Amino acid sequence: MTPILLPLVAMAEPSIERGEYLVRGPAACGNCHTPQGSNGPDMSNEFGGMLVEKNEMMEAWAVNITPGSRIADWSDADLVRAIREGIRPDGSVIGPPMPIGLYRSLSDDDVMSMVMFLRTVPASKNETPFSTYNFPLPPSYGPPVGPVTAPPAGPSVEYGEYLAGPIAHCIECHTTFGPQGPMFDTHLGAGGFAFHGPWGVSIAPNITSHEDGLAQYNDDELKMMIASGVRPDGSRMRPPMGYAHYAQMSSDDLQAIVLYLRTIPALPDP
Repeated sequence: MTPILLPLVAMAEPSIERGEYLVRGPAACGNCHTPQGSNGPDMSNEFGGMLVEKNEMMEAWAVNITPGSRIADWSDADLVRAIREGIRPDGSVIGPPMPIGLYRSLSDDDVMSMVMFLRTVPASKNETPFSTYNFPLPPSYGPPVGPVTAPPAGPSVEYGEYLAGPIAHCIECHTTFGPQGPMFDTHLGAGGFAFHGPWGVSIAPNITSHEDGLAQYNDDELKMMIASGVRPDGSRMRPPMGYAHYAQMSSDDLQAIVLYLRTIPALPDP
């Protein structure tokens, strides 16, 4: 009998190149972790940390994540656990706005690629304090994360859901918040969260398929808004959405996100 030859499948492996693409592209880590100046991000202090939210509930700092910070003494496994499970090596819990609930679904290869890249960035000596919260943090965000595999990459709804969830966390910022955080079960993508910053107050818009959301835009218009922060009428959208990071996405990844966003059930503005 003639043996059947199966096609070889190329398996992705963690790499610095993949990590750079994710961290500086769709994951937009610098959007919170790179200090913002009057003219935008201070790239001379990339990933050096900054204050991202201060209100009656919290003073939230995105800490220095360069090799010049406390993470230099962490193992790769420590850093992976901090990103995916929100637990530091000393057992303390990382609080919001770090979207740990979504990061739990980062694939093993992607989170390790991110760690590998962060080890290579220039060291910053910027000192950032721990965040303070006027509410109790959970003891954990769930059981230890087991092996996670990403969906096949490509312009598909499935991969778009992975990109819009654990990678770019679109659904974190654009879902209506309740007392316990984003209400994914009932208000997925409906928007309404207020972001405070030097620009004033930005309200996360509705990204569901409702007329209040994305139904009014075609795919090319959506891609322009995501990657450049410009609406079809030419008006500019406000921070803190990481337009410059999303502009680094591949065309297939951007298409995948748009395909997924079109599937979010229609909900009116809250």
